[in-house]
Amino acid sequence: MPLFQPSDPEILPELTIVERVRRSAANHPDREAVVCGRERLDWRGFDRRINRVANRLIELGVQSGDRVAILASTSVAYVEIFMGTLRAGACLVPLSTMASTEALERMIVDSGAKVLFLSQSMFELAGVVTEKLETIVDGGRIAIDFQRQQWSGYEETLESVSDNDPLINVGFDDPFNLIYSSGTTGIPKGILHDHWMRAIQMERVEENGYADRARTLLSTPLYSNTTIVALLPTLVGGGTVLLMPKFDARNYLQLAEREHCTHTMLVPVQYKRIMDVGDFDSFDLSSMRMKFSTSAPLRAALKKDVLDRFPGGLIEYYGLTEGGGVAVLAAHEFPDKLDTVGQPAKGVELKFIDDDGREVPRGQMGEICGRSPTMMKGYFGRDNLTRESLWRDETGSVFFRSGDMGFIDEDGFVHLADRKKDMIISGGLNIYADDLERVLLSDKDVEDAAVIGIPSEDWGETPLGLVVLRGDAGRTPQDVLSAANAKLGKSQRLSDVEAVAALPRSPIGKILKRQLREPYWKSAQV
Repeated sequence: MPLFQPSDPEILPELTIVERVRRSAANHPDREAVVCGRERLDWRGFDRRINRVANRLIELGVQSGDRVAILASTSVAYVEIFMGTLRAGACLVPLSTMASTEALERMIVDSGAKVLFLSQSMFELAGVVTEKLETIVDGGRIAIDFQRQQWSGYEETLESVSDNDPLINVGFDDPFNLIYSSGTTGIPKGILHDHWMRAIQMERVEENGYADRARTLLSTPLYSNTTIVALLPTLVGGGTVLLMPKFDARNYLQLAEREHCTHTMLVPVQYKRIMDVGDFDSFDLSSMRMKFSTSAPLRAALKKDVLDRFPGGLIEYYGLTEGGGVAVLAAHEFPDKLDTVGQPAKGVELKFIDDDGREVPRGQMGEICGRSPTMMKGYFGRDNLTRESLWRDETGSVFFRSGDMGFIDEDGFVHLADRKKDMIISGGLNIYADDLERVLLSDKDVEDAAVIGIPSEDWGETPLGLVVLRGDAGRTPQDVLSAANAKLGKSQRLSDVEAVAALPRSPIGKILKRQLREPYWKSAQV
């Protein structure tokens, strides 16, 4: 029995994603389905490849609900494996290519995966570990693009199986994917989604234009939920997915122009790099109808630049892989609300609570808690952690605690402040790093910025600004510090500013603040 029950959607889904993708293949067999580099696969061929993957998994003994892991770089094969796993009735475990060897071992063991697909690029990271895993069945180590003893070749293993649809019955309650949220320390948390949640998300297919011959350009990793939420509606809508294995701003623009792309999902750091391309305005991007952004806040100034110069609408999503609280900003419809992350999405209820778990009034800062039809089933095998992530209102309805701080204004738009764990408490006062970062980024000589709390004998901790200065700035970090503190309130002021060559980011653009804080707190403990 689930620990919590998501709210009911306005429209109940009739078909799973498996069934809807099957229909896409039947309705548009000659349309391109997946493109990556020189490899171009139409829907007829894609559908047959999905069937082969599914049938091979079934031959290996994979049954409904079993987990199938993949650790691989972006490719057409990755999408085949993704959909083939679902068609076999199994649950996909897309593993992060940025995790450590130790973390990957913990993830695979925790998932109990029976089969592992691996690409050559990941073998050095995880090959030795994967050869000793006990849950992998005989023949279940499958090499996507290399040959090695104890590994079955991907193409060879598909040659001997049928390309007929196995027609496995897949229900809404069946597990869809298991996405690990971290794994840098301790035991990683596996976020379990079912087919019900993913099917409900597909209500956006038509309203976002995915059913109108969409050509979606994706340049973020396929293991990320950021990418998955754009991949799935494109396939469900019978469109074309164009994959970019390694992001480069100029190459992105060339590809978008050449392939007449209509949709794209980008993270904020990618938007920044694209808009900074010197001859951006020379590219013909008139085919672009809708652009999406998620995973980190898209700054208001950058949103305006995108709206002014990049054709098509712009939608920003705020949410978590766990689901629950989702806000949507159609920036092209609300240009006066670019400093927000939008309004609660359809069917979403948001509440804001204080440290004691009490709901705060509208306009007051609090931790964002969300309830919606799209919520995870829970952390896989970790009911204790699932319980810790929940909050109940006075009626007993269950909300997911996001760990993010923010407030909702009088117009019903959500203003995001910070991760609760990233909030700086200096002299007993709460300082939101996001407020300070906005001021630093408003400086014309600052390309990138992050604010972290560092140890202070007088205040417990104090805010430090880390900035990437423009090459021709001709200013010192102290100049930036003075200018920023002149704009900040007395209780917010930065203790110092340091210049760095670059800020560490995840593949989906999130600044790795824990990595930034570590040396300062480590030295304080010596």
